[in-house]
Amino acid sequence: MPDRLSRGSLALRALVRALLGLVVLSAMVFIPAGTFDYWQGVAYLAVLFGAMVLIFAYLIVTDPALLDRRLRAREPTHEQRVIQSVGAICYLAAFIVTGLDRRFGWSNIPTAVVLLADAVFVAGYAFFFLVLRENSYASRVIEVADGQRVIDTGPYAVVRHPMYAAVLLMFLAMPVALGSWWGLLTSGPLTAVLVARIRHEESVLLRDLAGYDAYTRRTRYRLIPGLW
Repeated sequence: MPDRLSRGSLALRALVRALLGLVVLSAMVFIPAGTFDYWQGVAYLAVLFGAMVLIFAYLIVTDPALLDRRLRAREPTHEQRVIQSVGAICYLAAFIVTGLDRRFGWSNIPTAVVLLADAVFVAGYAFFFLVLRENSYASRVIEVADGQRVIDTGPYAVVRHPMYAAVLLMFLAMPVALGSWWGLLTSGPLTAVLVARIRHEESVLLRDLAGYDAYTRRTRYRLIPGLW
């Protein structure tokens, strides 16, 4: 991390990012629903942003360079920017479908199932946190940093892209946590975007990261053990 980037300025960037994210996601949750009387949406946002703030705070103290990487969002390549854009559209569509479901009452998911989905979402975020602890080079964008090495311990010993496995788990839990069965229809496109991102990322890592080719032979599966 550059010397000019103090923990204070990094914390401010993280806070601004979190607040902007809260505003944007709140709009995505409540505008399609047409109401603030949506306890599933309130619970989901509380879980999501509670976990995000805790991780930001942890990284500011223990690994500010990683937090700096996580706050960068613009992909360096055209291919990934296209994938990023398609992913954003699919992500927005997920909230539109779940919100319309709440507005028109298409689904009737028991409270216990919604809370279970919130718990699964938290488990996904906890796994995401374990990945960050294991790999200080886990940038939000696809890049190979100076001095970066292959990580093959912890969750990386099981699958090559455990961070995306955590994200997939959160994607699958999100519609149910928001009280919508119909929202699960968006899980397919979101998964397809993850697969496309992983395939392109691996081409970059094979080209630029020393030892990654050998790692792919040691750790066979990319995302889901026994499947892919």
